[in-house]
Amino acid sequence: MITAVDTNIFLDILLPNEKHYEASAKALEAAATAGSLVVCDLVYAELCIHFATQKECDTFLEENEIRVESLTRAAHFAAGRVWRAYRKQGGQRTRILADFLIGAHAQTQASRLLSRDRGFYRKLFPNLDLTDPSIE
Repeated sequence: MITAVDTNIFLDILLPNEKHYEASAKALEAAATAGSLVVCDLVYAELCIHFATQKECDTFLEENEIRVESLTRAAHFAAGRVWRAYRKQGGQRTRILADFLIGAHAQTQASRLLSRDRGFYRKLFPNLDLTDPSIE
């Protein structure tokens, strides 16, 4: 099983977030035990903000056996379709933002997504297998 990990899970652990730290850490460990972990390049960019150097960020990912993947054309296309449907439903975001691309990456290039942003992903990516540690 391949689990794509959203930025908020890492931030719960790295910052740490007292409310979500334990649940996110356990969910990340369980996902690693069940298979491999992956982040898309957008999550990587968001994660880099919290490290002093690229080497530190890369070391953190390597030590935790987390792969970084670029989005495929299929993921980009899926993000565009979901964004278009979102806009037709009255959504206010006018650009394809990171969350649409992260969701499309998980849907097309992984088995599931580990994220606490369940409302957004459940509504816009209903076929995505979503694991939310805050309700598990």
